[in-house]
Amino acid sequence: MVDLTWTVLGYTPGRFNKSEVFELPFMSGSAEESSRAFQEYVEKFAADEFREVKLIAVHTHGPGLFHTKTPVTGLESLRGMKVRGGSRVINNMLTKLGATPVGMPVPAVTDALSKGTIDGTTIPWEVTPSLKVTELVKNHTTFAGKQGLYTQTFAFSMNRSSYDKLPADLKAVIDKNSGIETAALFGRAMDEGDKVGREIAEKAKNNIVALDIAETQRWRRTAATVETDWINEMKGKNIDGTKLLSEARALIAKYQR
Repeated sequence: MVDLTWTVLGYTPGRFNKSEVFELPFMSGSAEESSRAFQEYVEKFAADEFREVKLIAVHTHGPGLFHTKTPVTGLESLRGMKVRGGSRVINNMLTKLGATPVGMPVPAVTDALSKGTIDGTTIPWEVTPSLKVTELVKNHTTFAGKQGLYTQTFAFSMNRSSYDKLPADLKAVIDKNSGIETAALFGRAMDEGDKVGREIAEKAKNNIVALDIAETQRWRRTAATVETDWINEMKGKNIDGTKLLSEARALIAKYQR
């Protein structure tokens, strides 16, 4: 139906099993660094998940965090809160943390917050301006350390038949602009967007809660069972989740400055 798509992989649950590892709690931080890692990971370990398309690049957004109507100052204050999650892995994490997850794509967040369908949302700073989130809620909760609460994954891909119909010189242009540097380009844009989004919240004098190291560690310990759940699910699909998690972490460390 289309020649090109840019989409969140988590919006199609069960389709990108190996790629889900980058959505696990506290996996990565900087979008440029994790996008480089994710691109290399997909090329090495998950290329089969994109075999039906011409993959141009994959990437992640920056650190995910909470944006809520009432402040999230610790694990206890999240309990029972209806919070939007963008994928099944993230919704599982929200459940483990005590929230009531409400799954929806990001364009639906503004309306859901306005109508009170949700009490808050998990998104990076980058997308808050376009969704008017800093106007609809006044509290934002960040975490100690380089890693965010979570990240979501994206793919920029081309219809295979549309690519195949192109002459060789135009295929070469697309090939030249595919891969890790394009992934990093998306990541840099996300990182820059995070700065802008946070600045808007600061200028609005919103309440930005920065959880300290000790409290962040509580969240990490509570969310850790999401990894176990994912590894066990992958085992049921004959996928070595333990190995993939190890490889993903090694690649994130490789590109982390």
